Amino acid sequence: MSRSAKHTFFSDDGFQFGVECTLGAVLHGAADVGEVLTTIARIPDGKPEAWVAEWTATADRVADEARTAESSGHLRSAAARWLRASNYYARATDSADTSDVFTGLWEHHRDAWDRFAELTTRIGETAIEPITVPYEDTTLPGYVFGTPGSGPRRTLIFVNGSDGSVVSAWTDCAVDALRRGWTVVTVDGPGQNAALVRQGIPFRPDWEAVLTPLIDHVGTRPDVDPDRIAVLGLSQGGFWVPRAIAHEHRVAAAVVDPGVVDVSTAMTSNLPGFLRKVLDAGDRAKFDKEMGWGLRFSRGGLATMLAWRMRPYGVTSPFEFFTAARAYRLTAEEMAAIRCPVLITDPEHEQFWPGQSARLAEALTCPVTRMSFTAAEGADRHCEPLAPALRGERIFDWLDETVPDGGSV
Repeated sequence: MSRSAKHTFFSDDGFQFGVECTLGAVLHGAADVGEVLTTIARIPDGKPEAWVAEWTATADRVADEARTAESSGHLRSAAARWLRASNYYARATDSADTSDVFTGLWEHHRDAWDRFAELTTRIGETAIEPITVPYEDTTLPGYVFGTPGSGPRRTLIFVNGSDGSVVSAWTDCAVDALRRGWTVVTVDGPGQNAALVRQGIPFRPDWEAVLTPLIDHVGTRPDVDPDRIAVLGLSQGGFWVPRAIAHEHRVAAAVVDPGVVDVSTAMTSNLPGFLRKVLDAGDRAKFDKEMGWGLRFSRGGLATMLAWRMRPYGVTSPFEFFTAARAYRLTAEEMAAIRCPVLITDPEHEQFWPGQSARLAEALTCPVTRMSFTAAEGADRHCEPLAPALRGERIFDWLDETVPDGGSV
């Protein structure tokens, strides 16, 4: 059973999951139920062009309302609307069929996010500060979320997934963390968001190359306690975080949601057996030819989805994509090198990396907690999209126990 017994909006599972993620964002203000439902009511099942058009239309409308509120001095309403618009533009990118369309929507999403961040900071309850982090011969953009005027605090670094927008840093980490007295840091790593779209930097598996300079950079800030830094990795971040903390040992605790040992299985598990043999044989020409024929006659926007998945890897052929993904595997030596306590979420009906949370938990020698989320709780599926309250309560209770703060409640 790949889907729990809850309302199904689309038979296309990519569309269904996108709706679940957007509805889950309602809890932290990044969506409104009516806006979501009226948008998806206009989208025929499995029609990617309609997905893009209708989410864009909703985002445009909410953005216009944000401008009206801002010009009228209603900054709280404007900030709230910019956040929702940013999320809806990001949702539209899910089915963008060309790089130009994707980039244009992504820029709208980022502009809306930056308006939300600026207005939220101006209101004064939460400070969202843009930062640039040294990275090799360039820099990476990011944000620090904090309470204005606070001293050194426990700090949680949020590592996004392969395609998560910057809004995810807010909904999946920052809101809950700020309520419990954390400083939160996130950065667009290689292949993510601005690092990909504006700088053209593709994914890399060795995420310690990102985490180490990030800790170096933020560890000297007055609102960061360098001895109490934790890391939370979402989706593909569930691979990058274990990989990084196998090499970077200044981390007090880590959360992976879910645990990922081998990223490539999410791709190769969908290949027919004969194509896997061609891939294993290293026959690029034959693999790309067979994939081309298959995509030509495919339904449901498979070609669009493949192009979307290939983009952050910085490759131009299916063979390169599937081959590159195979570098994203944790070795036994890396898993044995992890020292800090690790929390691994294990949602029922995990659709991308089933069974890998258990594999990671069994392989670790550090203190490990494997935390189940079930369909009966409404908390199944990848990253528990429809249970953000329960997810946040459980994860942050564990973090409070593992990296304690005298003021936590």
